[in-house]
Amino acid sequence: MAKWRALFCLAACLYPSALAISTEQFDEELTIRPLPDGKVASTFRFTTLLQGATPRDPQSLGGDDVSQHYTVFPLALGQILREYAVTELHLSLNAGKWRYDRWGLPKELGVGTGAELWAWMGDTEVTSIDKRWKGLRNALAGLFCASLGSLDDLRTTSPVQTFQPEGDLPDWDSPHDVRHASLPSEHVCTENLTPFLKLLPCKSRSGIASLLNPHRLFDADWHGMGVHVLWREKEGVEVRLTFQSVSDPLRSGSRQKQDWSLHSLFGRSIERECPVAHSSRVLVALPQDQSYSITPEPPLVETEWAVFDTTKINMPLNTAMTWAQNFEFPTEFNGAPLTVKRTLRGTSQAYGQLSITVQNRLSSELPVLYLETMPWLVQFYLSTLKASIGGKPHALSNLTYIPAIPHSRPTTFQMLLTIPAKSDLEIVLDVNKAFLLYAEHPPDAQRGWDLPPAILTPLVPIANHSTGQLRIYTPTLLVDLATPDFSMPYNVIIFTCSLIAFLFGNVFNLLTRKFVIIRVGSDKTT
Repeated sequence: MAKWRALFCLAACLYPSALAISTEQFDEELTIRPLPDGKVASTFRFTTLLQGATPRDPQSLGGDDVSQHYTVFPLALGQILREYAVTELHLSLNAGKWRYDRWGLPKELGVGTGAELWAWMGDTEVTSIDKRWKGLRNALAGLFCASLGSLDDLRTTSPVQTFQPEGDLPDWDSPHDVRHASLPSEHVCTENLTPFLKLLPCKSRSGIASLLNPHRLFDADWHGMGVHVLWREKEGVEVRLTFQSVSDPLRSGSRQKQDWSLHSLFGRSIERECPVAHSSRVLVALPQDQSYSITPEPPLVETEWAVFDTTKINMPLNTAMTWAQNFEFPTEFNGAPLTVKRTLRGTSQAYGQLSITVQNRLSSELPVLYLETMPWLVQFYLSTLKASIGGKPHALSNLTYIPAIPHSRPTTFQMLLTIPAKSDLEIVLDVNKAFLLYAEHPPDAQRGWDLPPAILTPLVPIANHSTGQLRIYTPTLLVDLATPDFSMPYNVIIFTCSLIAFLFGNVFNLLTRKFVIIRVGSDKTT
């Protein structure tokens, strides 16, 4: 008995030391910045670093993996990454349209409408990338309660040039490849936010995560959540959970000022800090051309940003900003230096025309990589491709076209655009719309089919973004396909059932009824 008591005391003494030398680090940050049109953009970032860790080598998938023991690292996500040997993963779920012309570039780049998933994985003969990609999207669908299982082969592509790894790739014998798929009809809601919060060490009980109030977040003009996993060779495996929203403080009532506070934006304030957070900061962008006041007084100001460290200030924290003058809606916006517009023209349900306009606001020439991943429902006619600037023809280069295979593979169309300074590049392309069987239409066939956004990738650094890391998404499109008259089957069914009921009823009556003569009245004999 004394032996076990001594071992227990030794373990109790070593337990605090084990926590002190933990190789996991959790940081959280909230960035709030006013937008030119009076709205307020908020970006939550929760970063967990597993120091010294490396992704699983796909060559080891044939045997048992080592045991995973985490303290703040999300176990549910870590098990999926190890099970399918994922080196880098990016998942985003967004609702709404990000307006680059008014709001500029977002803090987190993945702002395409709907769901987007892309991952880098090493190839191996044990289990192919395509098989692990299928298991990965199904596992994430169950984890986040989303329709990611619909990202099948009909939506999957491998655009290596557009989706470069944001981290490092291990030097394995097996080569790496990327898989990308998007689902524009998917939306983010409470059932996605709940498992998202469960991946955080403090959940939504304390720290900056306590501001994630679904009643206010999903009432914003735009909102989206993201999960990013990457590996840094000199640091370890990093998991970054993000949530972005664009709120409108001018919407409620007859207010004419863009005043806001944490409570007005999220319906809550930060009551207490997250005890396991290594750093917890609230950053507020300070306007440079307007008179304002911010409360409480920021203890630190870094390059036009007010910094509040929740581990060092008094709680509760309800940061508020007020303006001295009423808000005046600007006549011109100084948005992103590169914007794009994409429309699908034509009233025919068999043919149409895809129109793309790319605007370069910079004072220098800009090379851009344009990517279209179109489902097989819409097919391109490359012979009709025309590009022009100011009505004059413009040359395109490095065209890559992988045609779609009906019911099997989407279209991958990529080209290099060189846009002169202060100019607009217009591209038109004829398309063909598929004719589907009646069983292939969705339940809301009259609404149309959602088409994923196109992606622009500048090949030179702009707006303080590194080369190959900036992506600009176009809005989604809605295509109207030839739709059968779904009322006819119901009319035929109703008519046929009525006829059968009439015939069957009469025949059944003739076979089962007994017909006798009944005399009305009484014939009495005297």
